[in-house]
Amino acid sequence: MSLHRQLQQRAAEGRPIRIGLIGAGKFGSMYLAQVPRTPGVHLVAIADLSPAAARTNLARVGWDAGRSAARSFEEALREGTTWITEDWQAVTRHPQIDVVVECTGHPVAAVAHCLDAFAHGKHVVNVTVEADAFCGPLLARRAEEAGVVYSLAFGDQPALICDLVDWARSCGFPVVAAGRGHKWLPHFSASTPETVWGHYGLTPEQAQRGGLNPKMFNSFLDGSKPSIESAAVANATGLAVPSDGLLYPPAAVDQIPNVTRPRSEGGVLEHKGMVEVVSSLQADGTPIPYDIRMGVWVTVEGETEYIRNCFEEYNAKTDDSGRYFTLYKRWHLIGLEVGMSVASVALRREPTGAAVAWNADVVATAKRDLAVGETLDGEGGYTVWGKLLPVQRSLGFGGLPLGLAHDVKLVRPVKAGQSLSWDDVVLDQTTPAFKLRRELETLFGR
Repeated sequence: MSLHRQLQQRAAEGRPIRIGLIGAGKFGSMYLAQVPRTPGVHLVAIADLSPAAARTNLARVGWDAGRSAARSFEEALREGTTWITEDWQAVTRHPQIDVVVECTGHPVAAVAHCLDAFAHGKHVVNVTVEADAFCGPLLARRAEEAGVVYSLAFGDQPALICDLVDWARSCGFPVVAAGRGHKWLPHFSASTPETVWGHYGLTPEQAQRGGLNPKMFNSFLDGSKPSIESAAVANATGLAVPSDGLLYPPAAVDQIPNVTRPRSEGGVLEHKGMVEVVSSLQADGTPIPYDIRMGVWVTVEGETEYIRNCFEEYNAKTDDSGRYFTLYKRWHLIGLEVGMSVASVALRREPTGAAVAWNADVVATAKRDLAVGETLDGEGGYTVWGKLLPVQRSLGFGGLPLGLAHDVKLVRPVKAGQSLSWDDVVLDQTTPAFKLRRELETLFGR
């Protein structure tokens, strides 16, 4: 039975999936736009630090004001409406919530939200992939121990890449490489919220109209988000990561099979079975026609002559040798697709991607020379960007996870391009995020 039919059945029986959303920003708003159009779900509560901003976003996506007029959790349950609150624990702890959608984008807070939801028997769809990148394996373990499901969010590229990898392996194909597209040139790693819109191809007016956060979008541009998402994919699929960060090879869609094969066969990979990100720009900044900028892909290998003949007979676009084939989705719809995760977690008890290994880490790396006493401003800001590294290399020099590089002071100077270590900063060791990361290193990293 399809997920949609099961949702329809839940609606007919008056047993909707009861959802709590934490964070009603851009991603959350995209999900909110789909909720009224999805059968068998009831968004009971929204927790946001600014209820007024949440109401503004609800109006922006087309909600009728009466739909979010509930004055309490109980009224929302009784009337089939939605309660808006500042209290996130009211969402994670109410016994009648089935699924919590964590959508704050704040990794330290997201860890606390996820752990509290697990402790109170809630499944979690974690949109805040930054939290997954620095302690996802232990979040997945905590959920399993609590008897609930922890999942990456469909619509975001990591879950879509995991879906393609699962397709490949379920069909019997070895996965040679998998990843996403990105608009990338090396100097973008130094971009700041002041320079982001010019690089990104949007005007400030377009950004304001869409309610777009320059710091968040800069995290995409400067390479932090591609590294974070690639780490989540590597940890959820067992794929390896490049030894010194993503390479961003430029390629049109039909060139991906040639590029994402081992170096020994003319590609860029150190070996088979890796994550990578394909750039939509040539090295000189020229746009590539028919690019994969907004999409995801997986490259597989035809191991036998018969399989390779099938590729040829069915006009499958392969590399020059006919051995490697790439399947792709050229677009992702971000928060508009989160309903797939909610339905899969609640109805099938199956995540749309979750960490099964710890292969990858994202380490805070200086955008410019940083002085003692400066405060790091985290992902997408003015001070650091996130570099994807193999876990063992990160652990070898005590790499500072990007997710913890926010509102912390430097105690040593750091040169531009240098990856930071734990010893370079003073951290609040009382947060659940700090403790979980240290526990992860103890359990898996030594």
